[in-house]
Amino acid sequence: MRDQGIDEKDIAEADLRTRRGVFRAVAFRDPVDGQEHMALVRGDVRGRENVLVRMHSECMTGDIFGATRCECGDQLGAGLDAIVREGAGVLVYLRGHEGRGIGLVAKVRTHILQDDQGLDTVDSATAIGLPVDVRDYGPAARILHHLGVGSVRLMSNNPVKLSALESYGVPVAARVPLLVPVSDDNVRYLTAKRDRLGHDLPQIDVPAAALGDAPVSEVRG
Repeated sequence: MRDQGIDEKDIAEADLRTRRGVFRAVAFRDPVDGQEHMALVRGDVRGRENVLVRMHSECMTGDIFGATRCECGDQLGAGLDAIVREGAGVLVYLRGHEGRGIGLVAKVRTHILQDDQGLDTVDSATAIGLPVDVRDYGPAARILHHLGVGSVRLMSNNPVKLSALESYGVPVAARVPLLVPVSDDNVRYLTAKRDRLGHDLPQIDVPAAALGDAPVSEVRG
């Protein structure tokens, strides 16, 4: 399924100087969800195949404030580092994905249940009457089409993201695991993602010293 594209009036581009060097910041308003998202582009990706890509769901607590309950902030940094090492790639920062799409207030409410009642990330959402995951990856596909990306190597531990992106007409040539070390703070969260949501997280059973730099390998589609 390849749906409507992004109107030029809803896109703005400029260089963004960061601690990792210069990226092309492509801000865009998605025609379907109405959210404003951001793609950080390194190098020339137009017309290229097997472009290294990370679709990163917004996580204010992890990405901005460095919360250790989840691995989101670490994955954001590791994804950008991998793109810099590659010399070319795209990180799409998807807003409206807070708490797998349930929103910031609801996410914090799930944290209360996790801390006070020992519920995991799945049961704490359903306990307050909300779905476990309502994220849509259409905006990422639309900006990748706009950027002229042919096919991608997707940095993700979540197999659902591969099929979701391909359903919007973006071929996924390989999955690149994006593994971060397990800690006392995030082990319950990561274990629930592996056991309840099907994420591929072998590092839960591997000593942190054996991980090396992420991403660690590629799984060919």
